[in-house]
Amino acid sequence: MSDKPRLWITRKLSAATEARAQRDYDVIPNPEDEVFSAEELIAKSAEVDAILPCHSEVFSADVAARLSDRVKIIANHSVGVDHCDLAALKAQGIVVTNTPDVLSDATAEIAFLLLLGAARRASEGDRMVRAGAWTSWSPAFMVGQQVTGKRLGIVGMGRVGRVMARRGRGFDMEVHYYNRKRLPPELEEGATFHDNLDDLLAVSEFLSLHCPATPETTDLMNRERLAKLPAGAILVNTARGALVDEAALIEALQSGHLAAAGLDVFRQEPGGNPAFAALDTLFMLPHIGSATRDTRDAMGFRALDNLDAFFAGREPADRVA
Repeated sequence: MSDKPRLWITRKLSAATEARAQRDYDVIPNPEDEVFSAEELIAKSAEVDAILPCHSEVFSADVAARLSDRVKIIANHSVGVDHCDLAALKAQGIVVTNTPDVLSDATAEIAFLLLLGAARRASEGDRMVRAGAWTSWSPAFMVGQQVTGKRLGIVGMGRVGRVMARRGRGFDMEVHYYNRKRLPPELEEGATFHDNLDDLLAVSEFLSLHCPATPETTDLMNRERLAKLPAGAILVNTARGALVDEAALIEALQSGHLAAAGLDVFRQEPGGNPAFAALDTLFMLPHIGSATRDTRDAMGFRALDNLDAFFAGREPADRVA
């Protein structure tokens, strides 16, 4: 029997991550990349000292209460921890960590791709060309929104939000933001702070969401708040699907109040909202904000760094519970 801690990696991770994990731990891998049910999570917990999950594994209060006493740490392969009931896991004496910092650039890249794609009708144009339906051209053809010089509103000026702001400045956008507290000048980099979300919405020709999903932010962008955006605004969400009332978003797009939206996250994942498929004004991606080779390696290594610290008797750098 191995004297290494036994680690369950619940999803298929990058080759470099899995190789390092196999070197340092007694690993139960998931080469078929299966998705496990709550009951399977609970049953398998009796076999391991640590779990390295993704956001697809939900550790609700009920699951946390039924996990084996053998599990000492859950080292998430994600920044967001809305899939974990942190209070319940802490009550069970289980340490929880995440992987901040390393995916900010990749996620901001996707956010800006969505912003540009939604503004310039990219998905509509792509479908037209692929279907052989591009049969004419005129100055009135496929006219979209210009991005350069417009006002970019950012909700949540954390790591990803600040990178998004820098990308916006590269397009000469005027950056505004709403955050729980104002940033110091060296992080603000000239952006205009709004201490009231409604004030930010009123000036945001483009609005990008970068805040966590919490009970307070669920349905943050509801019917009333969407209506506060300027007519013809564009909404981008790469944070969590729970931030947007999807029925209200459909109404805002159908009415023309919003010109378009770009989404990488949805209330139901995988799969998304089937009602979205009928809307040409939606540019959508399947939750791939951090899906680059560099970032996947960095996320995996960050999770393993937290595990290494814990089993060496040190405080994990990214502990959240």
